[in-house]
Amino acid sequence: MGISLYTFLHFHPKGFFSLEIFYTLAVVYLTVLVSFAIMYFALSFHGVILLEGNSLKEVGVIESMAHSLYFSGVTLLTVGYGDITPVGFGRLLALAEALIGYILPAAFFLKVYQHHSTGKKDG
Repeated sequence: MGISLYTFLHFHPKGFFSLEIFYTLAVVYLTVLVSFAIMYFALSFHGVILLEGNSLKEVGVIESMAHSLYFSGVTLLTVGYGDITPVGFGRLLALAEALIGYILPAAFFLKVYQHHSTGKKDG
């Protein structure tokens, strides 16, 4: 896998792979992940967000933030393990985050394709 990645990055025609677009994608994903985690964290204090197993579980602030980051990452990357389940308004929030996570890669690949096919940089 490492050799394939190295080959892709170093031997593809110029303009096909853009580190700038790759870094932008990483920053956008991180920003969305952390933003939704903060929303889940805030809502967790009202008992609306995270359900582990079949019951709401009382956890400390640090553990609640860790659960919020984990759940946000699993939802954004559309992995959906199911070990933490949103309840109430959290379901709508998780649905919105999953939709963003599903659309982002397509949008960035389209940007790379446009960049490659036009042969010029967009601002």
